[in-house]
Amino acid sequence: MQDAWIGLMSGTSLDGIDAVLALEDAQGRLQGVAHVHRPFDAALRAELLALNRRGDDELHRAALAANALMRAYAEAVDALLAPAGVARERVRALGAHGQTVRHRPGEFDGTGYTIQLANGARLAELTGIDVVCDFRSRDVAAGGQGAPLVPAFHAARFGRAGESLAVLNIGGIANLSLIDADGGVRGFDCGPGNVLMDAWVQQHRGETFDADGAWAATGRVQPALLAACLGEPFLAKAPPKSTGRDLFTPEWLLPHLAAAGMADPADVMATLAEFTALAAVQALRAHQPGAQRLVVCGGGAFNAHLMQRLAALSGLPVQSTAVDGVPPDQVEAMAFAWLARAAVRREAGNVPAVTGAAGPRVLGALYPAR
Repeated sequence: MQDAWIGLMSGTSLDGIDAVLALEDAQGRLQGVAHVHRPFDAALRAELLALNRRGDDELHRAALAANALMRAYAEAVDALLAPAGVARERVRALGAHGQTVRHRPGEFDGTGYTIQLANGARLAELTGIDVVCDFRSRDVAAGGQGAPLVPAFHAARFGRAGESLAVLNIGGIANLSLIDADGGVRGFDCGPGNVLMDAWVQQHRGETFDADGAWAATGRVQPALLAACLGEPFLAKAPPKSTGRDLFTPEWLLPHLAAAGMADPADVMATLAEFTALAAVQALRAHQPGAQRLVVCGGGAFNAHLMQRLAALSGLPVQSTAVDGVPPDQVEAMAFAWLARAAVRREAGNVPAVTGAAGPRVLGALYPAR
């Protein structure tokens, strides 16, 4: 009987939880057989967002938020398994990313830290399934960035012999996986994904995201604002590198708006979309100029305006990962199912050339259910 694995992902976009059930085929490749998306309720989303910043009684609030998140994860697992007709006893393990609230690798004391809210013990109790979580800490302890962790999975799932491929994941933050024709794998965070656009549309239209990029498409890109955003030092920093909401905040945008002169909100939205696309394309040109194809996953793959700008700016065929058999909203969750499998088998989950870690490391902490 095929082994089953579950991946649970809630990313920096804070749009909710993606859960994927995957079965291992005869070639050892994971094939997704079921997917559910569970939006966060408003109170939990607000608290997770607030915990990205300093506040009162953070330890207490973070612990309770982690418990609430595990309840939501467990509900997603229930919603995933029942319709699929897969008994939970058949699931070898589930990989739970948790919710990133701080990401500061290499800072302060030379090691830094990354924090993903989770409670693996509680999730094991709630689901009756072995849980692997806290994937990023070991890489950071080994001197790495702890991110991105998906390039190894991208290479295993989407790589083709003889093809130079780029995989762009556009969640809250955007990251590139660069897969060379000879199978070499590189990757890094390349700039903001949806995080600035989501904050702007929330502020001005009360919506959580700009569906299809429709609002951005009505505006005009403001060259001065775009140039100010592209001047962010992180973009010019050599890999390995990673970032998050710690950098790309609404407050980060304010001085750029002031320096460029406040623009019409629709024009700002158009410029933020252009910034996300151009930052990714410039990184691609700098680090993999011979790329033959660009495939996109994450929520940004559903933004028609953003996909059009990526194609226009890169001059490459731009498609979602659906063309390679994995819907774009399932890729990251499946990656954490893949990483859970690697952890259970004591296989390295990181790529030192990507994260900068001292060497390959088994990632994650295991919480057995039985």
